[in-house]
Amino acid sequence: MKLIIALALAALPAAALAQPSATPAAPAAAATLDTPIEVLIAAEKTKAILDARVPGLTSHPMFDQFKTMSLKQLQPMAGGQLTDAMLEAVSADLASGK
Repeated sequence: MKLIIALALAALPAAALAQPSATPAAPAAAATLDTPIEVLIAAEKTKAILDARVPGLTSHPMFDQFKTMSLKQLQPMAGGQLTDAMLEAVSADLASGK
């Protein structure tokens, strides 16, 4: 999975990945699939959800290049490794506050 995400991200122009982080941290209750990944990992609960549902995402070597993106934005670039089922599971966990 890590290799495929890395290859997909490597194919993107650097400008597409270098988005400034101007989004303030959102409370866990308001977290959605549209929330930037860096905001999701700022809260212990939502980071645990990502670590459980998308293993390797937060420890990916290129994490700094896509952390400002949301999971929905990252999905098309992940070469099928970030599936609809994974996003649905993350969304359900975020909604339930697990």
